[in-house]
Amino acid sequence: MEVRRENSNIHDNQRRQLAAKYELKHKLFKAFLRDPDLPAEAREQMQLKLAKLPRNSSFTRIRNRCIFTGRPRGVYQLFRMSRIVFRELASRGALNGIKKASW
Repeated sequence: MEVRRENSNIHDNQRRQLAAKYELKHKLFKAFLRDPDLPAEAREQMQLKLAKLPRNSSFTRIRNRCIFTGRPRGVYQLFRMSRIVFRELASRGALNGIKKASW
């Protein structure tokens, strides 16, 4: 596998770990921001705290990538592999419970 693709998988994994680590704080700050009963100053403080969290701790920065090739598109989320790798492994019978349809 290319170094660039390995790096993208490593970065994606680091983002996933950061997102999991800060998930509770992120949701808490968002809940405070959405609460209209709180005073504006308290909501602004929560906005600042939310902005101070690492950028990569947001779930929107996570990209589904193939764990074998690092391909960012055409990835089956359930298997975390690209359609190309999935088809190849399924044809070889390497995936349990998956077989090529024929009728």
